[in-house]
Amino acid sequence: MGNKIALVTNVLDYVGPPAVKALLENGYDVVAHDPAFQDANQQEDYKSDNPGTIPLGIGEPDKLIQHLWDNYGKVDVIVSNDTFPAIHVPIDEANVADLNATIEHVLVYPFKLMQAAIPRLKKQGRGNVIMITSCRTELPLPGGAIPDIARAGANALVKSLSLDLAPYGIPVNAIAPNYLYSEAYFPKAKFIDNPVGRDFISEVVPAGRLGEPEEIGELINYLANMKGSFHTGTIIKFAGGWPAAPKRPI
Repeated sequence: MGNKIALVTNVLDYVGPPAVKALLENGYDVVAHDPAFQDANQQEDYKSDNPGTIPLGIGEPDKLIQHLWDNYGKVDVIVSNDTFPAIHVPIDEANVADLNATIEHVLVYPFKLMQAAIPRLKKQGRGNVIMITSCRTELPLPGGAIPDIARAGANALVKSLSLDLAPYGIPVNAIAPNYLYSEAYFPKAKFIDNPVGRDFISEVVPAGRLGEPEEIGELINYLANMKGSFHTGTIIKFAGGWPAAPKRPI
């Protein structure tokens, strides 16, 4: 197939919508994965609303990768957009099941996805891998151990993947957001429409606002369309200058 093929996982949440939009605008056929698309009606609605996408609800990452190469023979870009609700609770009150679920979604799933993709990418001899992680670990907060543990592991995974794939000319990089507008983590009703939320963002984020989806789309396009492969193994912080000293003296 002559068209460029991109895979974006969990397209309904987090960085999924801007990633799909940016890649479609750059001429990719986007395989849009989301568990919700196991419902045929949701799959058809998404395809109708997003021409140029191929929505899939395949659950297991190895089966998803197998389907891609069986049907398209290649993948030019993989955007592993991994998301799970951030559960904030003191460690002594935490439920280990919540820790396991968080790790499963934001660390184990992308590990399995890339484990299945690596032999095919090596044989293909090209491709760009973009992991969507988080820079929340730059300033850990009380009660944040569960998401911090999982996101730190995901960022470490990026480094390891980049080492494994660098000899094959396949770059692996992460975009690590915080304070990016998404209904998953910073919903509009709480942080844009609500003056209390807006004031909080203005105080905490040096840029004074949430990041816009279109802005992270620009970064996805840059990484997806790089001609060279020497830029690899980076965790690119996307957080409007956060963390920084408070605007008012303490």
